[in-house]
Amino acid sequence: MDALASNRRQFLKLLGTAAVVSSVAPDVLAHPASARAKTSSLTILHTNDVHSRLDPFPMDGSRNAGKGGVARRATLIKKIRQEQPNVLLFDAGDIFQGTPYFNLYKGEPEILAMNRLGYDAGTIGNHDFDGGIDNMVTQFGKASFPLLIANYDFKNTVMDGKTMPYKLFEKDGIRVGVFGLGIEPAGLIPKEAYKETKYLDPIEIGNDTAAQLRTDKKCDYVICLSHLGFKYNEPTVSDNVLAAKTKNIDLIIGGHTHTFLDAPVAVNNLDGQPVWINQVGFAGINLGRIDLAFEHGKAVSSAGKSVEVK
Repeated sequence: MDALASNRRQFLKLLGTAAVVSSVAPDVLAHPASARAKTSSLTILHTNDVHSRLDPFPMDGSRNAGKGGVARRATLIKKIRQEQPNVLLFDAGDIFQGTPYFNLYKGEPEILAMNRLGYDAGTIGNHDFDGGIDNMVTQFGKASFPLLIANYDFKNTVMDGKTMPYKLFEKDGIRVGVFGLGIEPAGLIPKEAYKETKYLDPIEIGNDTAAQLRTDKKCDYVICLSHLGFKYNEPTVSDNVLAAKTKNIDLIIGGHTHTFLDAPVAVNNLDGQPVWINQVGFAGINLGRIDLAFEHGKAVSSAGKSVEVK
């Protein structure tokens, strides 16, 4: 058995086991009967660290030659939407910076392309500040999707009121809560770029927001769009740390470290339940895909993979 097949089978087995155990939990009674009376499916698609890569990589013999490109991604997403009834599309940050498109247009074509592809939400990466916080207001103001970020306090900046901490989605009776977390700006982003933005502890905010989504908003599935990074040798907060030190998060869609995962990996949370983490490299080379099945409002099976955009 190759490593990719092994990862996918482990993903299916572990999530399925956890979901079956939790399917008899008392909080099922809190969900509307309409959401609990049938089997539902949900397909989650995601990108991260696209870095202004609108065109495919040039055919120059390099490792990524000919890969990616927003037109090919659009074709792939359209095909999946035609095949699957319930699809959500997310991005985990660093939309900007990396090609001449950003140097010339400061992020406008990237946002307009995401509008055309029908993104449902995204979060903010450190390079999204590269044109300055005033440019973020201008470019994000053109987005037809919300930018979700729960641990940046923009109160004393021009970005105040331009983002949301979380958003709720409902697909075929399944209520999905999605929130965003960003990396610490200090030492990574020039102060003049983020100005008076306050960074809040992602563990504390992540715990509080996930609990709110699960308990107050009655979400069946909770997703974090994270630009914290997959894993570090030093004690920096990462997706792995976030998963281990929180509750109520089902899936972390990550970015920042350009980590190529063939399939989601599991980290047990404070309740001993698996939190799935996925990240699909950078530059739009891959599209993440996670297919979920729900019964009685609980995820009972899942399959995840990284789909090459070519």
